[in-house]
Amino acid sequence: MVARSLVLFLCFIAAAGVLARAERPEPVPARTSFSVFPMNVGTWRGVQGEPLEANILAVLGVDDYLTRVYYAPDGAGVGLYIGYYGSQRQGDTMHSPQNCLPGAGWEPLAQSMLPIAVRGNSAGADSEVVVNRYVIQKGIDRQVVLYWYQSHGRVVASEYWAKFYLIRDAVRLNRTDGALVRVTVPIDERGEERAQSAAARFVKDLFPLLGGYLPV
Repeated sequence: MVARSLVLFLCFIAAAGVLARAERPEPVPARTSFSVFPMNVGTWRGVQGEPLEANILAVLGVDDYLTRVYYAPDGAGVGLYIGYYGSQRQGDTMHSPQNCLPGAGWEPLAQSMLPIAVRGNSAGADSEVVVNRYVIQKGIDRQVVLYWYQSHGRVVASEYWAKFYLIRDAVRLNRTDGALVRVTVPIDERGEERAQSAAARFVKDLFPLLGGYLPV
């Protein structure tokens, strides 16, 4: 199993190198800037987050990003980060929270996949998406984190499948654009289950809005 995973990893690295050297110009898909992303998401009301520092942006390599905190009428609050990449051919690729969160001092306590029923997908119908669910801790603070990769109308939780689709879409569509979507909710005295419920509720309200900002 380890050997097979290593072979797959090396294949991805080799393929990524080939794609980076591809000479075909990549089309720039039409999209709406996050600067006009709604401050109201369902019944949630948004507050603009602090802009990321220049050194962090240089590491992330994003072409557009969004940081907000949204509050529900019952007082629940969620943090939203979306990082969009117009092209991932020149080394600016999505950074996995599995690597970034520990680097920021957060220790993972639990990990699983979470299915969420969402409304209004690109086909105009209800569907189910599967996202990553993490419980993380730093000191006495704990959070529930939901995140996924989204490109061309596709939602992917797996890091490996995200890389596979990146390479496949580059070959078939000559496109490597995509985004990382991350939702975080602090765990307070009301417990982990309530935090997860708030995060899932927010994702349901958020998902129908993403289409114009993350090109299909």
